[in-house]
Amino acid sequence: MIITFLGHNDVPDFEKVSEWLCNVLDQFIYEENVVFYLGGYGGFDRLAASVVRQKQQINASAQAVLVIPYLNRKYDETGYDYTLFPPLESVPPRYAILKRNEWMVTQAEIIIAYVTHSWGGAAKALVYAHRKRKKIVLYPSEDSSAMVYRR
Repeated sequence: MIITFLGHNDVPDFEKVSEWLCNVLDQFIYEENVVFYLGGYGGFDRLAASVVRQKQQINASAQAVLVIPYLNRKYDETGYDYTLFPPLESVPPRYAILKRNEWMVTQAEIIIAYVTHSWGGAAKALVYAHRKRKKIVLYPSEDSSAMVYRR
């Protein structure tokens, strides 16, 4: 099972989102062959990577994968099991992150999203996920431990 994350750079309600994310990942961490695709940019991406690392202590076979949008840049790969470069060779650099996000959505079975406003890359990727009819766990839900699937 592949799970990916979409979210804004700024996470002003960090503690609340962190708790929500921990509760959401508790629903999936016991799955066999669970792979988390992470973007590595911005506040929510860093939070998601941190929570995935915590949850890997419960399921050591869970994999954290850094999906990179550019080959010619250096990335902090600490805490990831490996990096992956999607087929973006022909994509202009200006669109690489957008296309990387769309690729991650296409590959994933479940999208975990912290999207609180309708502009920016995370919001565009969430619209794409809806168009692809993906299962989406969307923050905020009234009960942070409840699974909220939107199609």
